[in-house]
Amino acid sequence: MAITNKTMAIATASLAIGLVVLGLKFLAWYLTGSIALYSDALESIVNVVTAIVALIAVRLAQRPADAALPYGYHKAEYFSAVMVGVMIIVAAILILREAYLGFMAPSLPQAPAAGLALSIGATIINVIWAQVLIRQGRKARSPALEADGKHLMTDVVSTFGVLIGLALVYATGFAVLDSVLAALVALNILWSGWGVIKESVGGLMDVAVPPETQKTIREVIARNASGAIEAHDIRTRQAGKLTFIDFHLVVPGAMSVDDAHAICDCIEAKLREAVEDVQITIHVEPENKAKHSGIVVV
Repeated sequence: MAITNKTMAIATASLAIGLVVLGLKFLAWYLTGSIALYSDALESIVNVVTAIVALIAVRLAQRPADAALPYGYHKAEYFSAVMVGVMIIVAAILILREAYLGFMAPSLPQAPAAGLALSIGATIINVIWAQVLIRQGRKARSPALEADGKHLMTDVVSTFGVLIGLALVYATGFAVLDSVLAALVALNILWSGWGVIKESVGGLMDVAVPPETQKTIREVIARNASGAIEAHDIRTRQAGKLTFIDFHLVVPGAMSVDDAHAICDCIEAKLREAVEDVQITIHVEPENKAKHSGIVVV
């Protein structure tokens, strides 16, 4: 419950911080008229939408399983991350449009010092908060929070490039460079959006847990299946913070149901100690079903 409440608090704070950064970046654009800063501000709109979607998804993912969704609502966060990726791509297209218009009619930005100062302040806030989101998202195994943090880091990289480029614009008077910077920001955003969508689709497709976690699962089963013959067809999948494990456990045909159940209880208890937030399904089979593969106990 503590992790759940903390995750919700972080998602709520992310929305508030996103609104503050959005205000700073739009003020920077308003003061300068820079297309590059406008593209940076437009990306911050996506950050706010991302925070809203993440907040809804995190809240929905905490709902307990019910008759309609007996395996729970954990995948809601993957849908959230996909939506974030789509929003990022839409923002990139809008920025490319503005960059094209600015390229056709270039003009030198105004009030450089004030605009750059505001943008630097917003970037510092984003750097700090992005690290918090990524760290806490991984700790709570929240795809929505982690995707939000990664997108913020992309925003930081974009803004850093924009600031360097604008300094060159003011130094050289080469106005068209402002539009070129905006186009480069858009391409960077497109790459970020693709990465978020690709990672989230993996979760929706029931991708297996990482190899190191699979190794841990197999080792725990092997150490705690004493009395059984083998364990085979071991499958895993990740749904948000929940890990699903299922496998077949072969026991001697003469073994009682009580003894077979005791072995299953022992394995489940040890797996829960080794893997957080896990749901386990064990199918017990008689020895004539042995495949002599997987984990051979005896």
